[in-house]
Amino acid sequence: MAKPVKIMETVLRDAHQSLCATRMRIEDMIPMLETLDNAGFWALEAWGGATFDSCLRFLNEDPWERLKTLKKHLPKTPISMLLRGQNILGYNHYADDVVEMFVKKMVEHGIGVIRVFDALNDVRNLETAIKAGVASGAHVQGVCVYTISPYHQTQDYVKLAKELQARGVNSICIKDMSGMIKPYVAYDLVKAIKAEVDLPVHLHTHYTSGMAAMAELKAAEAGVDIIDCALSTFANGTSQPPTESMIATFEGTEYDTGIDRQALKPVALHFAGVKKRIAGEFGLNTHFDTNVNVLDFQIPGGMLSNLRKQMSEMGLESDEDYQALLDEMPLVRADAGYPPLVTPTSQIVGSMAAFNVMMTKMGGERYSMVPKEFRDLCRGLYGRTPQPVNPEYKDKILNGAEEITCRPADNIPPQLDELKQQLADAGYPNASIEDVLSYAIFPQVALEFFKNNR
Repeated sequence: MAKPVKIMETVLRDAHQSLCATRMRIEDMIPMLETLDNAGFWALEAWGGATFDSCLRFLNEDPWERLKTLKKHLPKTPISMLLRGQNILGYNHYADDVVEMFVKKMVEHGIGVIRVFDALNDVRNLETAIKAGVASGAHVQGVCVYTISPYHQTQDYVKLAKELQARGVNSICIKDMSGMIKPYVAYDLVKAIKAEVDLPVHLHTHYTSGMAAMAELKAAEAGVDIIDCALSTFANGTSQPPTESMIATFEGTEYDTGIDRQALKPVALHFAGVKKRIAGEFGLNTHFDTNVNVLDFQIPGGMLSNLRKQMSEMGLESDEDYQALLDEMPLVRADAGYPPLVTPTSQIVGSMAAFNVMMTKMGGERYSMVPKEFRDLCRGLYGRTPQPVNPEYKDKILNGAEEITCRPADNIPPQLDELKQQLADAGYPNASIEDVLSYAIFPQVALEFFKNNR
């Protein structure tokens, strides 16, 4: 029986976030939107993730206007976006009324698929966004954030998928943000989830370790319904497998996507020019070699380059210091209860590891200097970690800070009215609800944007 694999194309979001620091503008996209809309993709990922921040901070674009423009040019293919659960698109938890309004407005502006995840796989942090997404009529995709640890086994992900199904999601996504999933593991995991969850299963991975295309092939053999791919000129490296290559892989088989590979040639050529222009304008290196070491330290390459810069600022510039950081990160992650390393936990664990390397080099002890964000992670402010914090260091890390055992957002009172008042006090008494939401997530960045555009 034919089992066509569907494709979600990521060139409009994750591909350029991975290779070009999320610097693609809406005018770079518009010339190819009609062709992409007619190609036959399951969805086009084009919003969310870091695009919201990048629009306001670097591109002088209103992300809400970008979304409306995308929808105008994409009447047939659903627009997908990535939502960080109770964090929305920021780095902190927000009140339920902000989450609910954000979801409502983005669906009104054109979002058709909401991929919603929590860095800790704490379903409590997803409940409000899932409920709001379902109420809005969007397709809500619940995410199992994939990671490797002694405490993350296949049945743990199956249990998580069942919890997401019970909360009303329309599909399940295995989100392998660092490109760590091995092909046969992908096969077993998809098989296991499909056996117990009666929902479409979607595999998202990155090419970082060099295994992504093989993982998607084995996932297809296991019955995966949808895979993420990026047009060839924005593929590989830390991005996704090439769309055209995966289409060709399945041509003439029971998994045939039905997408015309030849029709994508002009689109790939167009985006090759876009990538070259972005690299020149922003001084970016858009080529990333395969990095198999991600299987050990589990942090994507872009994050590692940021950490190296941070260490340099601390006066730790030698190769020995850098290796000490790579050795320290898995230890810190274990001490923190094995959180998956994805925004914001990857940054938090990486920074803590850098501080530990610095302090021990100076003759001090690990965790003698603890950043607030790491303390907050360990005390439950971001949610429940997969395992308890290492008791050997817990008191030292928490330093008397109160532990949080409830859903973190239960401690956040409604915020929308206060945010509207803050904007009024800042000189914007008639701000639209979209501007209020932009301000809620990135207050200083939004105010700077308003100053030039309102």
